[in-house]
Amino acid sequence: MAKHRIYSVSVASVYPHYVAKAEKKGRTKAEIDEIICWLTGYSQERLDDQLANNTNFENFFSQAPRMNPSRSLITGMICGVRVEDIQEPIMQEIRYLDKLIDELAKGRTMEKILRNSQVDS
Repeated sequence: MAKHRIYSVSVASVYPHYVAKAEKKGRTKAEIDEIICWLTGYSQERLDDQLANNTNFENFFSQAPRMNPSRSLITGMICGVRVEDIQEPIMQEIRYLDKLIDELAKGRTMEKILRNSQVDS
């Protein structure tokens, strides 16, 4: 089976769209970075390096230092598909990120977005 085209797209090429979506709703780039770092375990410095190196989505997620175990609490629809039902692991990680960005743009608090009150880490 051929890989989906999104796997070869650089995170850096989509990142400005994440930021623009957030800022349009009164949220910040710092909140986007916090979400990405929470999800992947990247430090801010390593995230910046990944963006500067134009790392594609497949490598970005497969090389992530520590995917957050609380990401399994992310549920709901994104692009007409329930994120919890996606079978392909990298696609599920991409959609988890999409879902978190959507929640930010919809005005959810960072505590709820990062599932802080639902699981002890």
